[in-house]
Order: sequence, then C-alpha cells, then structure tokens
Amino acid sequence: MPAAAEISPMRVLVPIDGSAQSNAALEYAVDTFAPDELVLLHVIDPVEAGYSAAATMPGYSEEWYENRKEEAETLFEEATASLDGIDTTTVTEVGRPSRAIVSYVEEHDVDHVVMGSHGRSGMTRILLGSVAESVVRRSPIPVTIVR
Repeated sequence: MPAAAEISPMRVLVPIDGSAQSNAALEYAVDTFAPDELVLLHVIDPVEAGYSAAATMPGYSEEWYENRKEEAETLFEEATASLDGIDTTTVTEVGRPSRAIVSYVEEHDVDHVVMGSHGRSGMTRILLGSVAESVVRRSPIPVTIVR
C-alpha cells in the first residue's frame, strides 16, 4: 500500500509597504492560503532618496536610510501584531522593489507570492512603473495580486 502523500509546508511571501493594498494582501494570504510560514518583505528603494532637494546635503543618505529601516520595523510590528499562530519571518532588502522581490523568491524556498496591486501613487508610480506587473512577469512561482 503506498504511503500517504505528505503535505509540504506552505511558505508565502508578502511584500509590505504600509499601503492599504499591501495590508489587504497580507490579510488575503492568511485567509486564503493558511500558510505554515509567512515571509514579510519590505524593500527600501534607494532611488527614493534622490527625489528631494535635501538629497544633496552631507549625511542625508545615511539619515534617510536609518529612517527607512525604522519605518520598516514599524511596518513589521504592525503587520505581525495580528498573526498569532503563524510562523513569520521579516526581511528588509535594499534595491529596486520588483528586482528585490523576484531575487528573494529565486534565492529562497518560497511557494507563492501575494502582493498588493500597487503601493505607490501619483508621479512616483508613473516614473517607476508597476512593481506588481514586473513581479508577475518575472517570478518563477505563482503570484496573486490583491486589490
């Protein structure tokens, strides 16, 4: 008699940026996939540091980066507050968001990505393009986009 098939643990990556869409994606991932592990990924995009007049001031980039790391920790604390019983890993990467998300997927054992349809708005979104669209096109694993 063949052995019963083992159910492998489900590991879901949820990129978070504090937007309503990324919060909806997190909720959807928990409700829909009942993952054994969630990986919350926040990407610090250094391109954003160059969009202000203060970017030319000495020491600005270090201060900007430290502020973004603190913001990431706050995002993680808020996101994990309601995740009792789910093994959760938090990761902060630096780089272009779509590239960082796909690279993380390629380098780690992740089964599925669940992400918001967009986190940016206005001119930044137009200039930088759609992160979700780029991830869907380049990801080697399934991606669910939540509106």
